[in-house]
Amino acid sequence: MPKPVENWKRLHTDAAFRERMKKRSQIIAGVRNFFADRDFLEVETPTVVSVPGTEPHLDPFITDVFDYEGRKHEAHLITSPEYAMKKLLAGGLPRIFEIARCYRNGEPWDGSHNPEFSMLEWYRADADYTDIMADIEQMVSEVAARITGSRTINYGGRRIDLSAPWPRMTVKEAMATYAGIDLDRAIDDEAWFRQEVENKGCPTGADDTFDDLFFRIFLRDVEPKLGVDKPVILCEYPRSMAALARMKEGDQRYAERFEAYCGGMELANAFSELNDGAEQRRRLDDDLLLREQLGKHTYSVDEQFLEAVGQMPKAGGIALGIDRLVMLLTDASTIRDVLFFPAGDLFE
Repeated sequence: MPKPVENWKRLHTDAAFRERMKKRSQIIAGVRNFFADRDFLEVETPTVVSVPGTEPHLDPFITDVFDYEGRKHEAHLITSPEYAMKKLLAGGLPRIFEIARCYRNGEPWDGSHNPEFSMLEWYRADADYTDIMADIEQMVSEVAARITGSRTINYGGRRIDLSAPWPRMTVKEAMATYAGIDLDRAIDDEAWFRQEVENKGCPTGADDTFDDLFFRIFLRDVEPKLGVDKPVILCEYPRSMAALARMKEGDQRYAERFEAYCGGMELANAFSELNDGAEQRRRLDDDLLLREQLGKHTYSVDEQFLEAVGQMPKAGGIALGIDRLVMLLTDASTIRDVLFFPAGDLFE
């Protein structure tokens, strides 16, 4: 298969690509205006840090930083600005957002992934994940109206209504509706869950965790059906997937976490933010142990981050893929078509 023409060359000959990239700039300006109108402060955080996030299934880029005396320090490109932004929350900034360049090694170079990408994150003090739900549905629909003239768009051959409110669906409801799985029972009885996964034709391994079993079903039977005609907010993930979220009051099997889906594509991941430093340390230690078991590079934990978590107010926060938002609002089928310099143009 011939190599595609590099995107910078397409600017000469592909009017549709050139127009899409103009819209990308307009979309980002629209995002900034949305948050400025709501008294959010735009912040800048470092992209080169000494300690990266510990998420077991993300691989940071590793580099070195040399100080003025020539001493070498291991450094990493951020997979997300989350740690730094939470330090700013703990420092007393109540409403913040950032459009950051982020880096994840080992990512696909097509579809909805690129190893270097743009992430929008925002945080609200004195809020929870329900407040962030309202933010995202308002922001996406308003930016769409500003850029396209309508809150209904064409994406992937379908008409999608972006107007607020977006339907809410729990992960438990989605697994029952689309996969026929009783998630309450699955969480409490992993042996039963394993058998159900096998009965549905998914292979399992002896070392599979609950999360492995979950995603074999979720990615095949659930995710492609989400947000087909209207975006959906999928909320309350199992406790093993709490990440940096608080647990749900009244049912500790689930976390106050949601993801927003549109056209079968994940747009964003959000939490009612955990502000218990001791619990956060336990989770980071668990992440590092799993990284070690998976044969991945491990790090020390970010002690400043842990200190900040214990000082954070009640808060809600979210990470949204800017490139995916541009794909959605310009009807692009691949991330390659919304980047000036996709990875495939640089390294292949």
